[in-house]
Amino acid sequence: MRIWLDACTGKHVRYATAIARELRARGHDVVLTTREHPDTVALAEALGEDFLVIGRYHPGDRAGKLLESARRMSSLARLFSDEAVRPDVAICHQSVELCRVAFGLGIPIVCTSDSPHAVAVGRLTIPLVDVLVISSALPVEPYLAMGARRIERFNGVDEVAWAKRPELSTGAGVEELLEGLERPIIVVREEEHGAAYARGRGLMWDIASALRDLGSVIFLPRYGRPPRLPEGMAVPEGFVDAFSLVGEADLVLGIGGTLCREAALQGTPAVVISYLGQMHVNAFLAEKGFPIFGIEPERGLETIVRSAGELIGRKEDVRPLLAELEDPVGLIAELAESLAHG
Repeated sequence: MRIWLDACTGKHVRYATAIARELRARGHDVVLTTREHPDTVALAEALGEDFLVIGRYHPGDRAGKLLESARRMSSLARLFSDEAVRPDVAICHQSVELCRVAFGLGIPIVCTSDSPHAVAVGRLTIPLVDVLVISSALPVEPYLAMGARRIERFNGVDEVAWAKRPELSTGAGVEELLEGLERPIIVVREEEHGAAYARGRGLMWDIASALRDLGSVIFLPRYGRPPRLPEGMAVPEGFVDAFSLVGEADLVLGIGGTLCREAALQGTPAVVISYLGQMHVNAFLAEKGFPIFGIEPERGLETIVRSAGELIGRKEDVRPLLAELEDPVGLIAELAESLAHG
């Protein structure tokens, strides 16, 4: 069986790698594609995986996004136009280009998702997939409203797929970044300001600046170095495996995406600045006992800094909790096999 996996971001690269290795262990042929995006190519190289790099991400205006997506879709369609190399099934984490190309070529699709708030991407992908795989923490109603036909759920979150696989934590760039920095180490992730659901930038920069008295602050920008050079903060010059980094950190702050969950699954306390509203997967982990906490940005910098000071360094051994969560990789592989066999 020949299976195509497309990875649009660094998270997707790690997820696709976990799934690809499981599929190879089952005797299947795997084709991996990605696009130029912060961390995708560098992470693929760090993981030792051979991804075909097709297209690039455009974090700016709508017209630019549409044109880059169209170019990438055209290239992918040409890649698989020959029936001799066409995959039997395709897998992605809401890749717009994979879904549209696979649907057009009649290739069954398994799709994962953890962001029902990303409505624009959802409307372009969910109606086209054969099976949608989501965490049991997520409500099905938004996905049904977007056209989901079949939904399979698992008792965990996507990040369990690599949190349970130490070989997917490469450590790339971490030792060099931490060299010379004093504990405690605080990692702050810049908000997503290039996606369709984004609200602009600057909030996490202000929070990072306010935390400098608590320890050594590492600021992780989304798309290259920020326009204002930091004072008293470390900003990586090159690629750093953020999953490995937050495992070494004493506190992590973000808007609520992957990095905060990756931290909590490794026992590092994570503070979610909840400007995207309720994040069901975060609440799920908190209820299970993982150290992930939400703070509304309206409460102000003083409250955020005070809460950070109370949580910093409160690392926990969460291995027993992690063992109780379901790894979605096996389910995804089984669904792909069943779709390919009709």
